[in-house]
Amino acid sequence: MKKIYNNKVVCYSCLLTMGIFLLEIIFKVIMGLSVFNWSVLRIFLGCIILSNIISLLISFLKRKYANIIVCVLLFLLGILFTAQGGMHNYLGTYMSLGTASQAHAIEYFIGDFFTSLNPWFYTLFIIPILYVLYFIFLDKKFIDKSLKYKYNVVRCITVFVTIITCGLYYGTINFSFMQDKMQIVSNKELYKNPSMQNIAVSQYGLLGYEFLDIKSLVIKHEQTAETFAKYEPKEVTNYSRTIDDTAWDALQETETNKDYKTLNSYFMSKEITSKNDYTGMFKGKNLIVLMIESGSNVLKNYPEYFPNFAKLYNNGWSWENAFSPRNACSTGNNEMTGITSLYTINNTCTINTYKDNTYYESLFNLFNRANYHTSSYHDYTDHFYYRSIYHPNMGSQNYYDVNKLGIKLGSEYQPWPSDVELIEKAVPHFIDEDKYMAWLTTVSSHMTYKNSSKTGDMYLDLYKDEDWDITAKRYMSKLKIVDNAIGELLQELEDNGKLEDTVIMLFADHYPYGLSDDAFAQIAKYDTSSNGDTDRTPFIIYNPSLEAKKFDDYTTFVNILPTLANLFALDYDPRLYGGTDLLSDSYEEIVVFADGSWRTDKAYYDATKGKINYIGADKYTDEEIISINTRVKNEMKMDNLAIKTNYFAYLENGLKTNDDTLENSNTSFEEAASNKSNE
Repeated sequence: MKKIYNNKVVCYSCLLTMGIFLLEIIFKVIMGLSVFNWSVLRIFLGCIILSNIISLLISFLKRKYANIIVCVLLFLLGILFTAQGGMHNYLGTYMSLGTASQAHAIEYFIGDFFTSLNPWFYTLFIIPILYVLYFIFLDKKFIDKSLKYKYNVVRCITVFVTIITCGLYYGTINFSFMQDKMQIVSNKELYKNPSMQNIAVSQYGLLGYEFLDIKSLVIKHEQTAETFAKYEPKEVTNYSRTIDDTAWDALQETETNKDYKTLNSYFMSKEITSKNDYTGMFKGKNLIVLMIESGSNVLKNYPEYFPNFAKLYNNGWSWENAFSPRNACSTGNNEMTGITSLYTINNTCTINTYKDNTYYESLFNLFNRANYHTSSYHDYTDHFYYRSIYHPNMGSQNYYDVNKLGIKLGSEYQPWPSDVELIEKAVPHFIDEDKYMAWLTTVSSHMTYKNSSKTGDMYLDLYKDEDWDITAKRYMSKLKIVDNAIGELLQELEDNGKLEDTVIMLFADHYPYGLSDDAFAQIAKYDTSSNGDTDRTPFIIYNPSLEAKKFDDYTTFVNILPTLANLFALDYDPRLYGGTDLLSDSYEEIVVFADGSWRTDKAYYDATKGKINYIGADKYTDEEIISINTRVKNEMKMDNLAIKTNYFAYLENGLKTNDDTLENSNTSFEEAASNKSNE
């Protein structure tokens, strides 16, 4: 046995398998993932395959160089595992090649990144350090210079073993007894397309996920055609919403593209939600949507510090169980979801990758068709997100960035401008319009919080008596600027006589993940350690005429569009959205997270771990969990496919073409009937 081990191929294969597998197991433990399921066997087999391939390659080198390569490789893997673990802690998901373009953002916030990093990740570097010590002090003692086992024979055996191991590895993906029936996406689906990174890492290990991520970019996975039963209303009432599907049916009948045919079938299968007592409550009023950068429920907790926010919260409608789930591009992707009510693609920066798509059913376009003046504003550049391209493509008639607004980036508020100035510069562009819809994305509360800055230090004196970490105080200082901006907006509307006729919708893109867990917990005043509660954010609709009300329904920004469309009595098709009107009797309250996890009033289902935590006494049956998982998976998958194929541009053109054809056919029929009558 010792002589076999002394063969370089066998030696390095064993050493690498052990080292890489230990990295995977330590990573799993740190991430809170189970090490007592079939995924561990799959990961172990994957480590053998990778180690055998590397060992075969380095076996041609001198032992000294091979030793160096092994140590450097393990050290680089330690960096990869640490970086990905940090990204998960930061954004709630892992980085993919599709989102690598956003990695440069970390360099701007490197201090916050390391502050939020779990110190246990540094234990990963123990492995390469031990290997360096082994090669320096112990390896030479076990080298047998008179090897009896021929390298070529061992190489052939290693290749054979690798092939057998590949077969076993593939078996772990397909054997039914090795699968979790509750898993929202099967291991077979993940192997084809690791679209849900968290589950892929849990089931395949981090290196397995990286391999699948690369494979999915090289080998494109084609969507299997699916058919869904068309929705048929059960009964017609005064609240029923009637939509003529004649043109859509004609389009579907002649469609040959399987992706479009699947999407037509899916969206036509969804329920047409009815009107309700709230339909048209805001008809004819103006709308301002405020998306607060790094907003959180901290705004609710301290009315003494944030009186303007408190005015909206205490006098408007507030959803107490609102969440803004993080993803790989939380600000851009969540902004897109707010505008389109579609679940974005988690393994890419969707809003940038598909910036040229058009969405005739977007919030902007619904208001455009209702003869509103639509516009959007952000007090920063296109450095991170290409708003100057995708906002117009989504229907905004005018988009104003920091330059068009005339806000100087090199101002005293560096690195982020003041949102008060955003309001001052934006309002004049729409306030005199007869009817307006404006979308404003703030920036002042953006990280970093670790370093001193004008905005971060501006209101520190307010919190001098609070026993908080300095990073938490800087975040609160930035939030004070946001609150001042809300006050400025209310004052501008009142001064121009538009407050009574304007509805304000306020939500946040994500919680302040630039803060460490401990720092955020100091100011949160609620448990942020489990059940997705970290991602709780404000969700408010305000108008002076409203009677204050608190809703307990669970919701996210995906429901903004259909809710507003119903309140403003806009002409829209409820089937085209991932969200639902929150005030509809059909609303099934659920919060969907980027990895397919979900939260309801009964439970939190962790899709990555395959576990469900119940909040109260009520329980779900296994069948009910599977049903919810299927519904969540289908909505995310179909929304993603719609974005990838620019489906809504196709649908708009297809419906218009078929409408024109049907209209011409009807005209011809009427003319023929008239001619026959005259004869």
